[in-house]
Amino acid sequence: MLKTLTTALVASVAMIATASACEITLKSSDTHPDGYPTVEAVKYMGELLKERTDGRICVEVFHSAQLGEEKDSIEQTKFGVIDLNRVSTGPFNNIVEETKVVSLPYIFKSVDHMHRVVDGPIGEDILKGFESEGFIGLTYYDGGARSFYNSVKPIKSIDDLKGMKIRVMQSDIFVDMMSALGANATPLAYGEVYSSIQTGVIDGAENNWPSFESSGHFEVAPNYTLDQHLIVPEVLVMSKISWDKLSPEDQALVKQAAKDSTPKMRELWAAREKVSEEKVREAGVNVITEIDKQPFMDAMDSVYEKHVTSDKLKDLVKRIRATD
Repeated sequence: MLKTLTTALVASVAMIATASACEITLKSSDTHPDGYPTVEAVKYMGELLKERTDGRICVEVFHSAQLGEEKDSIEQTKFGVIDLNRVSTGPFNNIVEETKVVSLPYIFKSVDHMHRVVDGPIGEDILKGFESEGFIGLTYYDGGARSFYNSVKPIKSIDDLKGMKIRVMQSDIFVDMMSALGANATPLAYGEVYSSIQTGVIDGAENNWPSFESSGHFEVAPNYTLDQHLIVPEVLVMSKISWDKLSPEDQALVKQAAKDSTPKMRELWAAREKVSEEKVREAGVNVITEIDKQPFMDAMDSVYEKHVTSDKLKDLVKRIRATD
Protein backbone atom coordinates (compact mmCIF):
# COMPACT_ATOMS: atom_id res chain seq x y z
CA MET A 1 0.00 0.00 0.00
CA LEU A 2 2.86 2.34 0.90
CA LYS A 3 4.49 1.62 -2.46
CA THR A 4 1.21 2.37 -4.28
CA LEU A 5 0.71 5.63 -2.38
CA THR A 6 4.28 6.67 -3.07
CA THR A 7 3.88 5.97 -6.80
CA ALA A 8 0.63 7.95 -6.90
CA LEU A 9 2.25 10.85 -5.05
CA VAL A 10 5.20 10.92 -7.44
CA ALA A 11 2.81 10.85 -10.43
CA SER A 12 0.75 13.70 -8.96
CA VAL A 13 3.82 15.81 -8.30
CA ALA A 14 5.06 15.16 -11.83
CA MET A 15 1.66 16.15 -13.27
CA ILE A 16 1.60 19.36 -11.23
CA ALA A 17 5.14 20.17 -12.30
CA THR A 18 4.28 19.59 -15.95
CA ALA A 19 1.15 21.72 -15.72
CA SER A 20 3.02 24.53 -13.95
CA ALA A 21 5.54 24.62 -16.79
CA CYS A 22 2.74 25.57 -19.19
CA GLU A 23 1.11 28.97 -19.39
CA ILE A 24 -2.20 27.35 -20.36
CA THR A 25 -3.30 23.82 -19.46
CA LEU A 26 -6.48 22.62 -21.15
CA LYS A 27 -8.38 19.96 -19.19
CA SER A 28 -9.88 17.29 -21.47
CA SER A 29 -12.50 14.65 -20.66
CA ASP A 30 -13.18 11.21 -22.16
CA THR A 31 -15.36 8.34 -20.95
CA HIS A 32 -13.14 5.70 -22.58
CA PRO A 33 -10.23 4.02 -20.75
CA ASP A 34 -6.58 4.93 -21.08
CA GLY A 35 -5.12 3.56 -24.30
CA TYR A 36 -8.40 3.80 -26.21
CA PRO A 37 -7.97 5.41 -29.67
CA THR A 38 -9.90 8.58 -28.78
CA VAL A 39 -7.92 9.07 -25.57
CA GLU A 40 -4.62 8.59 -27.36
CA ALA A 41 -5.68 10.96 -30.14
CA VAL A 42 -6.33 13.81 -27.70
CA LYS A 43 -2.99 13.10 -26.04
CA TYR A 44 -1.40 13.35 -29.48
CA MET A 45 -3.18 16.66 -30.05
CA GLY A 46 -1.64 17.86 -26.78
CA GLU A 47 1.82 16.84 -27.95
CA LEU A 48 1.37 18.78 -31.18
CA LEU A 49 0.08 21.82 -29.35
CA LYS A 50 2.89 21.79 -26.81
CA GLU A 51 5.47 21.45 -29.57
CA ARG A 52 3.96 24.20 -31.74
CA THR A 53 3.68 26.67 -28.83
CA ASP A 54 7.12 25.92 -27.35
CA GLY A 55 5.47 24.51 -24.25
CA ARG A 56 3.03 27.37 -23.63
CA ILE A 57 -0.14 25.32 -24.13
CA CYS A 58 -0.61 21.81 -22.76
CA VAL A 59 -3.50 19.33 -22.71
CA GLU A 60 -4.22 17.17 -19.66
CA VAL A 61 -6.45 14.20 -20.54
CA PHE A 62 -8.78 12.73 -17.91
CA HIS A 63 -9.89 9.32 -19.24
CA SER A 64 -12.26 6.67 -17.86
CA ALA A 65 -15.00 9.20 -17.04
CA GLN A 66 -12.90 10.71 -14.26
CA LEU A 67 -14.68 14.02 -14.86
CA GLY A 68 -18.10 12.42 -15.23
CA GLU A 69 -20.13 10.49 -17.79
CA GLU A 70 -20.90 12.15 -21.10
CA LYS A 71 -24.10 13.95 -20.07
CA ASP A 72 -22.48 15.50 -16.99
CA SER A 73 -19.22 16.31 -18.74
CA ILE A 74 -21.10 18.10 -21.54
CA GLU A 75 -22.71 20.41 -18.98
CA GLN A 76 -19.36 21.06 -17.30
CA THR A 77 -17.81 21.86 -20.67
CA LYS A 78 -20.53 24.36 -21.50
CA PHE A 79 -19.80 26.25 -18.29
CA GLY A 80 -16.03 26.16 -18.77
CA VAL A 81 -15.26 23.75 -15.91
CA ILE A 82 -13.89 21.35 -18.54
CA ASP A 83 -12.03 22.85 -21.50
CA LEU A 84 -12.09 19.97 -24.02
CA ASN A 85 -14.44 17.01 -24.34
CA ARG A 86 -14.50 13.98 -26.61
CA VAL A 87 -18.09 12.77 -26.89
CA SER A 88 -20.24 10.72 -29.25
CA THR A 89 -22.53 12.94 -31.31
CA GLY A 90 -25.50 11.00 -29.90
CA PRO A 91 -25.68 12.81 -26.52
CA PHE A 92 -25.68 16.12 -28.41
CA ASN A 93 -28.83 15.25 -30.39
CA ASN A 94 -31.11 17.21 -28.05
CA ILE A 95 -28.64 20.10 -27.78
CA VAL A 96 -27.28 20.66 -31.27
CA GLU A 97 -30.00 19.91 -33.83
CA GLU A 98 -27.53 19.28 -36.65
CA THR A 99 -26.03 16.27 -34.87
CA LYS A 100 -29.25 14.29 -35.36
CA VAL A 101 -28.46 13.63 -39.00
CA VAL A 102 -25.23 11.72 -38.28
CA SER A 103 -27.13 9.52 -35.81
CA LEU A 104 -29.65 8.37 -38.41
CA PRO A 105 -29.52 4.74 -39.57
CA TYR A 106 -27.96 4.15 -42.99
CA ILE A 107 -27.29 7.86 -43.49
CA PHE A 108 -23.74 6.84 -44.42
CA LYS A 109 -23.01 4.25 -47.10
CA SER A 110 -19.75 3.22 -45.45
CA VAL A 111 -17.10 4.44 -43.02
CA ASP A 112 -15.23 6.00 -45.93
CA HIS A 113 -18.40 7.84 -46.95
CA MET A 114 -18.76 9.15 -43.40
CA HIS A 115 -15.17 10.40 -43.54
CA ARG A 116 -15.80 12.23 -46.81
CA VAL A 117 -18.89 13.89 -45.36
CA VAL A 118 -17.49 15.03 -42.01
CA ASP A 119 -14.14 16.06 -43.52
CA GLY A 120 -15.86 18.43 -45.95
CA PRO A 121 -18.27 21.40 -45.92
CA ILE A 122 -21.14 19.37 -44.42
CA GLY A 123 -19.00 18.40 -41.44
CA GLU A 124 -17.96 22.01 -40.95
CA ASP A 125 -21.59 23.19 -41.08
CA ILE A 126 -22.52 20.69 -38.36
CA LEU A 127 -19.58 21.82 -36.20
CA LYS A 128 -20.71 25.44 -36.56
CA GLY A 129 -24.01 24.47 -34.94
CA PHE A 130 -22.21 23.88 -31.64
CA GLU A 131 -21.19 27.52 -31.13
CA SER A 132 -24.64 28.93 -30.37
CA GLU A 133 -24.97 26.30 -27.62
CA GLY A 134 -21.71 27.23 -25.86
CA PHE A 135 -19.26 24.88 -27.60
CA ILE A 136 -16.65 25.06 -30.33
CA GLY A 137 -16.67 22.00 -32.57
CA LEU A 138 -13.05 21.14 -33.34
CA THR A 139 -12.91 17.82 -35.19
CA TYR A 140 -14.47 14.38 -35.66
CA TYR A 141 -13.24 10.98 -34.48
CA ASP A 142 -14.51 7.49 -35.35
CA GLY A 143 -16.96 5.43 -33.34
CA GLY A 144 -16.99 2.43 -35.66
CA ALA A 145 -19.75 0.90 -37.76
CA ARG A 146 -22.46 -0.90 -35.81
CA SER A 147 -23.85 -4.17 -37.17
CA PHE A 148 -26.30 -6.83 -36.00
CA TYR A 149 -25.35 -10.02 -34.16
CA ASN A 150 -27.49 -12.76 -32.65
CA SER A 151 -27.65 -16.30 -31.25
CA VAL A 152 -30.48 -17.61 -33.43
CA LYS A 153 -29.59 -17.54 -37.11
CA PRO A 154 -27.58 -15.68 -39.74
CA ILE A 155 -29.25 -12.42 -40.78
CA LYS A 156 -28.95 -12.26 -44.55
CA SER A 157 -32.02 -10.19 -45.38
CA ILE A 158 -34.50 -7.86 -43.76
CA ASP A 159 -36.96 -10.77 -43.45
CA ASP A 160 -34.54 -12.57 -41.13
CA LEU A 161 -34.93 -9.77 -38.56
CA LYS A 162 -38.70 -10.01 -38.30
CA GLY A 163 -39.82 -10.87 -34.77
CA MET A 164 -36.30 -11.01 -33.36
CA LYS A 165 -35.64 -9.38 -29.98
CA ILE A 166 -32.71 -7.03 -30.49
CA ARG A 167 -31.12 -4.92 -27.76
CA VAL A 168 -30.66 -1.24 -28.61
CA MET A 169 -29.43 1.84 -26.75
CA GLN A 170 -32.13 3.94 -25.10
CA SER A 171 -32.81 6.18 -28.07
CA ASP A 172 -36.07 6.92 -29.87
CA ILE A 173 -34.29 6.83 -33.23
CA PHE A 174 -32.85 3.36 -32.56
CA VAL A 175 -36.14 1.96 -31.22
CA ASP A 176 -37.96 3.26 -34.29
CA MET A 177 -35.25 1.81 -36.53
CA MET A 178 -35.81 -1.70 -35.16
CA SER A 179 -39.59 -1.41 -35.50
CA ALA A 180 -39.18 -0.35 -39.13
CA LEU A 181 -37.08 -3.46 -39.73
CA GLY A 182 -39.77 -5.68 -38.22
CA ALA A 183 -37.78 -6.56 -35.09
CA ASN A 184 -38.68 -6.03 -31.44
CA ALA A 185 -36.45 -3.34 -29.95
CA THR A 186 -35.33 -4.08 -26.40
CA PRO A 187 -33.66 -1.12 -24.66
CA LEU A 188 -31.24 -2.66 -22.18
CA ALA A 189 -28.18 -1.68 -20.18
CA TYR A 190 -24.98 -2.66 -21.99
CA GLY A 191 -23.74 -4.73 -19.05
CA GLU A 192 -26.83 -6.94 -19.21
CA VAL A 193 -26.51 -7.91 -22.87
CA TYR A 194 -24.26 -10.98 -22.45
CA SER A 195 -26.45 -12.74 -19.88
CA SER A 196 -29.65 -11.72 -21.69
CA ILE A 197 -28.50 -13.34 -24.93
CA GLN A 198 -27.23 -16.35 -23.01
CA THR A 199 -30.59 -16.89 -21.29
CA GLY A 200 -32.74 -16.05 -24.31
CA VAL A 201 -34.22 -12.84 -22.92
CA ILE A 202 -33.03 -11.25 -26.17
CA ASP A 203 -31.89 -12.81 -29.42
CA GLY A 204 -29.11 -10.38 -30.14
CA ALA A 205 -27.82 -6.83 -30.24
CA GLU A 206 -25.77 -4.51 -32.45
CA ASN A 207 -22.34 -2.94 -32.13
CA ASN A 208 -18.91 -2.45 -33.72
CA TRP A 209 -16.08 -5.00 -33.96
CA PRO A 210 -14.14 -3.88 -30.84
CA SER A 211 -17.25 -3.83 -28.63
CA PHE A 212 -18.54 -7.15 -30.00
CA GLU A 213 -15.18 -8.71 -29.18
CA SER A 214 -14.16 -7.00 -25.92
CA SER A 215 -17.58 -7.57 -24.32
CA GLY A 216 -17.41 -11.30 -25.08
CA HIS A 217 -20.78 -11.09 -26.87
CA PHE A 218 -19.33 -13.14 -29.75
CA GLU A 219 -19.21 -16.10 -27.34
CA VAL A 220 -23.03 -16.21 -27.05
CA ALA A 221 -24.02 -14.61 -30.37
CA PRO A 222 -22.08 -16.43 -33.11
CA ASN A 223 -23.77 -14.73 -36.08
CA TYR A 224 -22.47 -11.29 -37.10
CA THR A 225 -23.92 -9.45 -40.12
CA LEU A 226 -21.91 -6.54 -41.55
CA ASP A 227 -24.85 -4.33 -42.49
CA GLN A 228 -23.29 -1.20 -40.86
CA HIS A 229 -26.69 0.36 -40.11
CA LEU A 230 -25.19 2.99 -37.82
CA ILE A 231 -21.91 4.81 -38.38
CA VAL A 232 -22.05 7.50 -35.72
CA PRO A 233 -18.98 9.75 -35.53
CA GLU A 234 -17.57 11.12 -32.30
CA VAL A 235 -16.76 14.78 -31.84
CA LEU A 236 -14.09 16.76 -29.99
CA VAL A 237 -15.47 20.03 -28.65
CA MET A 238 -14.11 22.93 -26.62
CA SER A 239 -15.93 25.14 -24.15
CA LYS A 240 -16.65 28.49 -25.78
CA ILE A 241 -15.81 30.11 -22.45
CA SER A 242 -12.33 28.55 -22.57
CA TRP A 243 -12.02 29.30 -26.30
CA ASP A 244 -12.76 33.00 -25.82
CA LYS A 245 -9.90 33.26 -23.33
CA LEU A 246 -7.40 32.36 -26.07
CA SER A 247 -5.87 34.79 -28.53
CA PRO A 248 -6.92 34.38 -32.19
CA GLU A 249 -3.47 32.96 -32.91
CA ASP A 250 -3.79 30.34 -30.16
CA GLN A 251 -7.34 29.51 -31.26
CA ALA A 252 -5.99 28.72 -34.72
CA LEU A 253 -3.25 26.54 -33.22
CA VAL A 254 -5.76 24.60 -31.08
CA LYS A 255 -8.09 24.01 -34.03
CA GLN A 256 -5.27 22.87 -36.31
CA ALA A 257 -3.81 20.51 -33.68
CA ALA A 258 -7.27 18.98 -33.23
CA LYS A 259 -7.69 18.51 -36.98
CA ASP A 260 -4.21 16.97 -37.21
CA SER A 261 -5.09 14.44 -34.49
CA THR A 262 -7.91 12.92 -36.55
CA PRO A 263 -5.70 10.86 -38.91
CA LYS A 264 -3.85 9.53 -35.84
CA MET A 265 -7.12 8.50 -34.23
CA ARG A 266 -8.31 6.76 -37.40
CA GLU A 267 -5.02 4.89 -37.65
CA LEU A 268 -5.35 3.66 -34.07
CA TRP A 269 -9.03 2.77 -34.55
CA ALA A 270 -8.34 0.77 -37.72
CA ALA A 271 -5.67 -1.22 -35.90
CA ARG A 272 -8.02 -1.87 -32.98
CA GLU A 273 -10.80 -3.02 -35.32
CA LYS A 274 -8.45 -5.37 -37.16
CA VAL A 275 -7.33 -7.09 -33.98
CA SER A 276 -10.91 -7.51 -32.78
CA GLU A 277 -12.12 -8.85 -36.13
CA GLU A 278 -9.30 -11.40 -36.27
CA LYS A 279 -10.10 -12.64 -32.77
CA VAL A 280 -13.81 -12.99 -33.58
CA ARG A 281 -13.19 -14.85 -36.84
CA GLU A 282 -10.66 -17.16 -35.19
CA ALA A 283 -13.33 -18.03 -32.61
CA GLY A 284 -15.48 -19.41 -35.43
CA VAL A 285 -18.16 -16.72 -35.58
CA ASN A 286 -20.27 -16.81 -38.74
CA VAL A 287 -19.57 -13.42 -40.35
CA ILE A 288 -22.05 -12.47 -43.09
CA THR A 289 -20.50 -9.98 -45.50
CA GLU A 290 -22.66 -10.48 -48.60
CA ILE A 291 -25.82 -8.53 -47.89
CA ASP A 292 -28.05 -6.25 -49.92
CA LYS A 293 -28.35 -3.12 -47.78
CA GLN A 294 -30.91 -1.40 -50.01
CA PRO A 295 -34.03 -3.05 -48.50
CA PHE A 296 -32.77 -2.11 -45.04
CA MET A 297 -32.22 1.47 -46.16
CA ASP A 298 -35.61 1.67 -47.85
CA ALA A 299 -37.29 0.61 -44.60
CA MET A 300 -35.92 3.70 -42.87
CA ASP A 301 -38.28 6.12 -44.63
CA SER A 302 -40.66 6.22 -41.67
CA VAL A 303 -37.77 6.88 -39.26
CA TYR A 304 -36.57 9.82 -41.34
CA GLU A 305 -40.11 11.21 -41.65
CA LYS A 306 -40.49 11.17 -37.87
CA HIS A 307 -37.09 12.54 -36.87
CA VAL A 308 -36.03 14.76 -39.80
CA THR A 309 -38.61 17.51 -39.50
CA SER A 310 -36.88 20.88 -39.94
CA ASP A 311 -35.73 22.37 -43.25
CA LYS A 312 -32.19 22.50 -41.87
CA LEU A 313 -32.08 18.75 -41.21
CA LYS A 314 -33.79 17.92 -44.49
CA ASP A 315 -31.13 19.92 -46.35
CA LEU A 316 -28.28 18.18 -44.48
CA VAL A 317 -29.72 14.75 -45.26
CA LYS A 318 -30.06 15.69 -48.93
CA ARG A 319 -26.47 16.90 -49.08
CA ILE A 320 -25.10 13.81 -47.33
CA ARG A 321 -26.95 11.50 -49.71
CA ALA A 322 -25.61 13.48 -52.67
CA THR A 323 -22.00 13.06 -51.48
CA ASP A 324 -20.16 10.35 -53.42
